[in-house]
Amino acid sequence: MGGDRADRCGCHPRDRGGGGSVTGPVRYGAWSKDRQGWFGGLSGWAWIRIGAAGMPMLMAAGAQRWLLALGWAPVWAVLVVLVAVPLRGRTPLRWGCDAVVRAVGAALGWSDWQSRVAAGTSRDLDEADLPGVLSGVRTHDGPPFGPLLTRPAVVADHRERTWAVVARITHPGIGLAEATTRSRMGTGLAELLEGAATTELVSAVALQVRTLPDDGAERTAWQRAHLRNEAPPLARAINAELAAVMTAAGVRHEAFVTVVVPERRIARQAREAGGGVDGRARVLQGVMGELEARLIGPVGCTSVTWLDSAGLASAIRTGFAPGDRGPLADAALDPRVTGLPMAAAGPTLAPAAERRHYAHDAWHSATCTVLLPDKGAVMGALAPVLMPTAAGERRCATVFFEPISHTKADRMVSNESMSSELATEMRRRGGFRSRATHRRDAARVEGQDVRLAQGNALVRVALAVSVTVPGTWSITEYGRRLESSVTGSGFRPLRLDLAQDAAFAAACIPLGIGLPRRRGLL
Repeated sequence: MGGDRADRCGCHPRDRGGGGSVTGPVRYGAWSKDRQGWFGGLSGWAWIRIGAAGMPMLMAAGAQRWLLALGWAPVWAVLVVLVAVPLRGRTPLRWGCDAVVRAVGAALGWSDWQSRVAAGTSRDLDEADLPGVLSGVRTHDGPPFGPLLTRPAVVADHRERTWAVVARITHPGIGLAEATTRSRMGTGLAELLEGAATTELVSAVALQVRTLPDDGAERTAWQRAHLRNEAPPLARAINAELAAVMTAAGVRHEAFVTVVVPERRIARQAREAGGGVDGRARVLQGVMGELEARLIGPVGCTSVTWLDSAGLASAIRTGFAPGDRGPLADAALDPRVTGLPMAAAGPTLAPAAERRHYAHDAWHSATCTVLLPDKGAVMGALAPVLMPTAAGERRCATVFFEPISHTKADRMVSNESMSSELATEMRRRGGFRSRATHRRDAARVEGQDVRLAQGNALVRVALAVSVTVPGTWSITEYGRRLESSVTGSGFRPLRLDLAQDAAFAAACIPLGIGLPRRRGLL
């Protein structure tokens, strides 16, 4: 998706940026921009474009045609602004290209989407039918896994040529955890990502947290099984009133972990494991076992459940329609119901006509990415972003971790170190003063080089957050509240205009799709 920014950080607990010891809050801040400019914040291609646009003016000046040179100077200045000046994450040239592409898609009807189930044309209920960037997703039942011989669903994305598995996790949270416990959990997450980078199979690990209104489905089911008919009427009335009040004000938390493996990395091992979907599933099961051990151990999760087709369909459906969780929970308790088919997991209607939000069925969602602050952040700083401001509001946040191979990381850090030294030397020779931001950036590059030499992993990080409200509510107001929560947490939001459908898929649907491939401002 265009317009967002991924940041890169070294994956190790020593990446603290100061601000406390083990007995106090630890501030993490050893990250940098994913793509550093070759010089002056611009890439080499940007400088080539600027130079090519200025050649007519230089040639006219060389031929002493001063009127032509002066006439071309404003044109060259406009081209420089279009190529080099960022505006809300994108250059004006990129904004223009994206707007034209979106207008053409809307004119040709590519933005309007309706499910085959709603149209009555679905032939296979087990085939996923999802809109937008999720249209290439297909799911398969993998071979038996674990002591209970469950069959986790294997997600194949034919557009990106990747394979993924999704797990629902339960974590006690860090709100009441001591500083040593938080530090241990942070170290566990770093070790998990370092293990993923070492295997060189996993391309992305997506962690998604949802805060949704409590529908009281579990409590209602428990009451139906345990409520005594001979109880006093007054006690039953008071209990019903308390349940209604608490349910309206209560929220629930759901967390998912998605592991994504590209086809080019898994193909050889899959052939050795038997080939086909089952061969790839067997290779993924090895990754799943290692990841589950680290999640339950150092990270502190109390349970890890790999989703089968019915569970994955339910997770996707509640991502599009939070109000459907209650009926789906009731259906899961009925042994006569086989589960939600994958063909009905998506929305029935999803027009992508809006620029700043996404409409899906009777719901509206606004999504933005989160830019990491230069001053660093403490663990749990994003908690206000997941806190709803009104009953019925749903918040989602997804963090994408992309481990970078050691060879590629070494090349990237080497190029950044050379660029940093070149910029420092040019400022020194030009007589310019080295500012604190320049020294900070140089220290970060040096710190990444040291940690990489020590064997630590380099990880690319991207974060997307979203708010979902009923279609009758003002999504503009709740989008503003979401951005206010991000700003109040010490981060900077960046609304993904013109790409809200892809942004929603990244933030709210636990399929591991959405880590930006087009990075940087140019």
